[in-house]
Amino acid sequence: MSKPPTLTLPPGARAYRLKTARGEFAVHDAGEPRAGTALLVPGFTGSKEDFIALLAPLARAGFRVVAVDGRGQYETEGPRELGAYAQDELAQDVLAQAEALGGHVHLLGHSLGGLIARAAVLRDAAPFRSLTIMSSGPAAIAHLQQERTRMLIEALAVLDMESVWRAMRDLDPPEAADEATDPAVGEFLHRRWLATVPEQLVATGRQLLTEPDRVGPLAAVPLPKHVLSGEVDYAWPVALMDEMARRLDARRTVVAGAEHSPGAERPAETAGALAVFWHDCGDGPSSRRPG
Repeated sequence: MSKPPTLTLPPGARAYRLKTARGEFAVHDAGEPRAGTALLVPGFTGSKEDFIALLAPLARAGFRVVAVDGRGQYETEGPRELGAYAQDELAQDVLAQAEALGGHVHLLGHSLGGLIARAAVLRDAAPFRSLTIMSSGPAAIAHLQQERTRMLIEALAVLDMESVWRAMRDLDPPEAADEATDPAVGEFLHRRWLATVPEQLVATGRQLLTEPDRVGPLAAVPLPKHVLSGEVDYAWPVALMDEMARRLDARRTVVAGAEHSPGAERPAETAGALAVFWHDCGDGPSSRRPG
């Protein structure tokens, strides 16, 4: 679960509901598209807040950055039906979001969001300028995380969200309890969990368990690609992401000092790597850097 270092939007950023052909989605929107527009898709149990620390540096680099809550995530409503969260449905949502932003956007997906972003590109690459896969691998998550995800899915079938939250906290490693988390951030994580639609978690959790390797078809899509991760990752081994990047002929960035959530853990370094990649895709001078 990503822990944003702050919940305060930077000056000039807006929180609103983006209207699309597939409904409205809660977003954070920052910057002007002098060098292009980027759409950021969060991961499992995540939300747009996971990208807050990236907004200001990427806006300073010349990008309009739009982070979104997917359907059923936090402040975007979703139905209580598993079928509504099939991967293809979520991919079509991303395509609608990109079209609502004018198309030709740089697409970034974190963790589960990387799988959804990949599915969107494979369905229709036309609205996208590039694809960045952040902390997401070629297929299903690692074995140990599969066990934890299965436990979560089973718990959601018999317990309410508050009870599942407490059970998850009991399963956290001892060092997690010792982390110096801002009380406001801790309260937000709890509130976000309770606001997430349980069917969304069950359906997307199953996707994490069963996702096939789709690297070959993605490699055939003529779109600039970027694989970015931390030095350590519990969901997909870093070596597996290295191999995926080679198969995709993608740019590879490993953010020093980061684990599964580079955008929250090392935002300056992550924003710098993203800005360089996006500028090098042709939307702006590659000499510009986040300040």
